[in-house]
Amino acid sequence: MTGPMDVLSRIEAAGVVVETSALRLSAYSYDASNYRVPPMAVVFPRSADDVVAVVKACAATGTPVVGRGGGTSMAGNAIGPGVVLDFSRHLNRIHTIDETSGTADVDAGVVLSVLSRTVEHTTGDALTFAPDPSSKTRATVGGAVGNDACGNHSVRYGRTSDHVVELDIVTSDGTRLTAFAGGLRATDPEDAHAVARAFEVSAQLKELAQVNLAPFRTELGRIQRQVSGYHLSHLLPEKGFDVARALVGSEGTCALVVRARMRLVPKAPSALLVCLGYADIVDAARDIPTILEFSPAAVEGIDEVIVDTMRLRRGADSVQGLPEGKAYLYVDLDGERREDVAAAAASLLERLKAGGRLVDGRAVPDFHERATLWRVREDGAGLSSRPASGGESWPGWEDSAVAPEKLADYLADFRLLLDEHGLTGIMYGHFGAGCMHIRITYDLRTDAGRKVYRDFTAAAAELVVRHGGSLSGEHGDGRARSEFLPIMYSPSVLAAFEAYRGIWDGSGLLNPGSITQPDPIDANLALAGVTDREWRTHFTLSPVHAEEAGTDPWVHAVQGCIGVGRCRADSGGVMCPSFRATGDEKDSTRGRARVLQDMVRGARSVGEGWRSDDVREALDLCLACKACSHDCPAGVDMATYKSEFYSHYYAGRLRPMSHFSLGWLPRWLKLTGLISPLVNAVLASPLGKVMARAGGLTTERALPRFTSRRRLREELAGFASDAGRADVVLFVDSFTKGFRPEVAGAAARVAAGPGRQVTCETDACCGLTWITTGQLDTAKKVLSKTVAKLDDGTDTPIVVVEPSCAAALKQEAPELLGTQAAERVSSRVRSFAEAVLEWVDGGWQPPTMPSTVTVQTHCHEYSAFGAAVQRKTLAALGVAQVVEATGCCGVAGTFGFESEHYDVSMKVAEQALAPALERTTPDAPVLADGFSCSMQVKQLAPRRQSLHLAELIDPGPVGD
Repeated sequence: MTGPMDVLSRIEAAGVVVETSALRLSAYSYDASNYRVPPMAVVFPRSADDVVAVVKACAATGTPVVGRGGGTSMAGNAIGPGVVLDFSRHLNRIHTIDETSGTADVDAGVVLSVLSRTVEHTTGDALTFAPDPSSKTRATVGGAVGNDACGNHSVRYGRTSDHVVELDIVTSDGTRLTAFAGGLRATDPEDAHAVARAFEVSAQLKELAQVNLAPFRTELGRIQRQVSGYHLSHLLPEKGFDVARALVGSEGTCALVVRARMRLVPKAPSALLVCLGYADIVDAARDIPTILEFSPAAVEGIDEVIVDTMRLRRGADSVQGLPEGKAYLYVDLDGERREDVAAAAASLLERLKAGGRLVDGRAVPDFHERATLWRVREDGAGLSSRPASGGESWPGWEDSAVAPEKLADYLADFRLLLDEHGLTGIMYGHFGAGCMHIRITYDLRTDAGRKVYRDFTAAAAELVVRHGGSLSGEHGDGRARSEFLPIMYSPSVLAAFEAYRGIWDGSGLLNPGSITQPDPIDANLALAGVTDREWRTHFTLSPVHAEEAGTDPWVHAVQGCIGVGRCRADSGGVMCPSFRATGDEKDSTRGRARVLQDMVRGARSVGEGWRSDDVREALDLCLACKACSHDCPAGVDMATYKSEFYSHYYAGRLRPMSHFSLGWLPRWLKLTGLISPLVNAVLASPLGKVMARAGGLTTERALPRFTSRRRLREELAGFASDAGRADVVLFVDSFTKGFRPEVAGAAARVAAGPGRQVTCETDACCGLTWITTGQLDTAKKVLSKTVAKLDDGTDTPIVVVEPSCAAALKQEAPELLGTQAAERVSSRVRSFAEAVLEWVDGGWQPPTMPSTVTVQTHCHEYSAFGAAVQRKTLAALGVAQVVEATGCCGVAGTFGFESEHYDVSMKVAEQALAPALERTTPDAPVLADGFSCSMQVKQLAPRRQSLHLAELIDPGPVGD
């Protein structure tokens, strides 16, 4: 009899690191599905030998093994009991790219977008890797093989199985084999056991195919997106007995893929997006046969709910280029010549207009518009989870597929089925391939709601089969659909599935609960069993939406993460800087959210709630940059959750010294303003480092020089501090007052502009440093005083010099205070860049601008005022080339000054800011409106002076 400790000791004896901490297990209890299954342990293999060692230990002890890539499975096939192997962290090398043979040799943990980007760079855009699911920036090759992933361009390029040449695998007994078209071989020809095992399995698979020739030919491979079940038609003689392709889509239930040779495809020189608007999603589907006549590379669809939610979350300009309509198709046409592609687009639009269903359509040649449109489609899962219309939607029946010509009829019947069960479906998907990703408004929190979920899924399975379709068209069956495979397949095919799995894994160790002998679809649901208690919070956390869901606002907030995993992407947007620095799931927004979700469940040691050390550790490397509140499709705001947790965790406990030295900075600045020469002299002496260490600050970073109150008075001389009704209220924050008074003077002169009356508010604070360190009682007191001072009964714009302070007044003030006064103040707040853009649009003529500017947008400005605010403002000012550091600078307020966080801070800086500085000449201005950003510029490039936007466009004192 063996137990958990036995398997762990065996793994460790093999020299493999195994992790069992509560926060680690919480993060890996979930994927992007409705399910939660806690593992026993998590391993990050560094080689195929590590995988073999783990599997042998598990085989010896009867312990389940689950392979995992990016953890983006919506069907629950990346979680399970036993040991979870995360291939993405270390086993992610691209070995070779062979342009001659058109293949790439890669580890299983290579991210799909990294592979395609590398292939395109290596081959000069001649070749690319085709499968491009919406999760491509975090999904891995191994995961794509496991699910037979497809993606937006599957109309042209098919499924992952169409691009597999060979797979190196580890079987459930620890044998290393290579699967290919024609059979199996030992990965190491000198391994006698593997040679014998390859011969044995090949013979059994041939026999299985021979016995099932008729059902394999008639029931499998009938439509383009038939992903449900095992792909055993590839074992047929006429398919070349392709064992590699037969393993694709087996969801890790037969073997673990450790390496693969993948086929590459030519990349078309010219492409053009045609966007089509329809009154209804069914009307859009009825035009698919016509569209397919034009040989598109992609035909994707979304409904208006997703578009509305995108605009609500990220601003009206986040979706550009959509035609009129309430349902939309994206048609990607490509070819050798731009003129031919444009002509095809015009012809397509003409045909569709003649058909009578198209409301509006247009070609979208602008790259920026195309990018924003594709972003809406790719973020569909997250955007639809909590739509602008209210409520929640969930996967479970998000992956059905039919033949494209049957899609319209299927959708019409499907909507009737939704109505019968009192549900709403938010629709998007691969219309050109007949595959629909429909998220549905199930109530998974109650017994009654879970019964509706079960009854509806059974009926939906019957419906899609009546239309000749598949339960799964891309995501696999997993825990979400495997139970209903008997509706789709005959007993003989189901028996063949059992036999096939048994040939590979007779002990049933690999990913139990999926495909054969499945768990019930309503078992292990993540929203079941959550602790019913009230969590008192300082932030309001959208109580209205929580009431709709019938749950506590804190619980509802932390459950906002549905596992999409965009926070694990290595490019695009700003989140999550700590994950990009460490590559560790626990340091991603998703990883932290999963730990918080286990906290509200009362699970393991994280169930200690507000007092949990494990939760504190999970949140430690969060920079509180707030980028997730903008970039996360589900709207997760980890900075707020961290602040809320810290406020409770440290209640009655001794806080870190940095919470006093940095958290109370606005108060210290009132003192240093009186004795700044003395303070600067002390900090420049050897005693300065002693004081820094005592205050919890790093000695690796140069501290800023403090300035006197006199300097501020000199800079703002001539600008009223109380001038009655003004055109602009200039809010001068603590950072600007204490360290950069010259910025205040420049901002005041710019704000005054041609005849504007400026009032300067220099005696108020946004409370930001207390917010980020979780000292929320103090923050609320400070904010209350500030709001009372600013809420003067006017609608005068409040222009804030420091972008992080602008964001605090814009977002945190109403969320913390919950008053109408705070809402009124919030509506008046502008970041300085936002105000300048308004002034330019109003006719103000700026001075001559430099031709090139490097800009580091503060993360809080990015999240609160829009990702493009700095870029748009500089373009309006006449700057020809804007080199953006599209990422967090790494300082993020207090984070980069704390001694224990300095190293991570600098790794974050290397992601975007350092490369941006290297791309421009030393004489090019560096804009860093945020004080923390300017400090990081100084750390990276001491000889390059960073400027605030106000300084760049400052007309100078009158008379100069």
